[in-house]
Amino acid sequence: MSFAMSSESLLDLAKSRQPADRERLLLAIADLCDTPHAGEAMKSGAIQVLLSSIFMSLVVEAERDIRHRLSEKLAAADWAPNALINVLALDDIEIARPIIAQSPVLQDSDLMRLLVEATIEHQIEVARRPHISEAVVGAILEQSEPAVLTALAGNHTAELSPKDMQDLVEASRQIAALRTPLSQHPKLTGQLAKRLYLWVGLALRKGLADRFRLDVAVLDAALAASINEAHAGHMASSSSEAVPRMTREGEREVMEQRLIDKLYSAGQLRPGYLVRALREGRLGLFVGALAMLGRFDTGHVQSAIDSDRPELLALACAAVGIDRSVFPDILEMTRQLNDGRPGGGADGARKASVAFAPVAPEVAASAFRQAARSLAA
Repeated sequence: MSFAMSSESLLDLAKSRQPADRERLLLAIADLCDTPHAGEAMKSGAIQVLLSSIFMSLVVEAERDIRHRLSEKLAAADWAPNALINVLALDDIEIARPIIAQSPVLQDSDLMRLLVEATIEHQIEVARRPHISEAVVGAILEQSEPAVLTALAGNHTAELSPKDMQDLVEASRQIAALRTPLSQHPKLTGQLAKRLYLWVGLALRKGLADRFRLDVAVLDAALAASINEAHAGHMASSSSEAVPRMTREGEREVMEQRLIDKLYSAGQLRPGYLVRALREGRLGLFVGALAMLGRFDTGHVQSAIDSDRPELLALACAAVGIDRSVFPDILEMTRQLNDGRPGGGADGARKASVAFAPVAPEVAASAFRQAARSLAA
């Protein structure tokens, strides 16, 4: 069958609303990807109109195995619609993996959105993607997710600057999984190898010493000194431990706010990030991000989640574009992380659904601010 005949058949299938025909249409398009000169043909005006008009609705309704097959077929296609590729990149990880790994359609902004909105598994695939740019690398380093950093350390084609390598080596002091891939990284310098030497095991120390011809005697002396310092710190009185603990807490809050500010400035702070923050157990990050998205007072958001009125949290979520169907999960995760608050039990959760009435986000935001002020009074 010629490609022209195939195109006509596709157009005929596109006119059908039968589920079976719609699935046949997706599979037919996927099969065309394997035909000679498919890319050039797919860029033609008629086919592009066809793709734009049907792809999105078809993919949303398609069975998982069909989406998986389509993902594999389109992973290397430079003609695939941007919206479709981004939908597949956010799908289940097995479907998303080939798209994230090689689709030429994905731009830096798309990859950075995945780092903000998608699961840890998706983020790991972004870090593994060949030749990711310094901008994407910077976003990964900013978020400091250990598993994603480890994937980045193993990606020898990533555009890592000397400062990026320094940050990764410094992070390996706390994240042991980073040490092996960093010790083998082609961009590791002799100076950084000396720092890495202090934190790795015996086998890796030997490899570093051989590769960079390190002065083992000097480094072992430095290692012994650091061990002695650690023991001395451990022997400090328990009364002095409160200050460092408070300092760490303050530093964490500052780092979280910096992350929120950077994401917001880059246009990457979106409602989906709120769910991700809760799933990762970072309640403070959730509060700060919700306040930033809604232009709310952070103290008001904190008061709302500490209250016995879950409808206040619902109003804030409605104001920033959270869907009604997502809110029960947000409420449950917030309660798990906040000692059962906001209270109100099941009745409170039912009342909260009223906040998602069909009103403008500005109305929900105004209602939240007014209620939060009265709560704080």
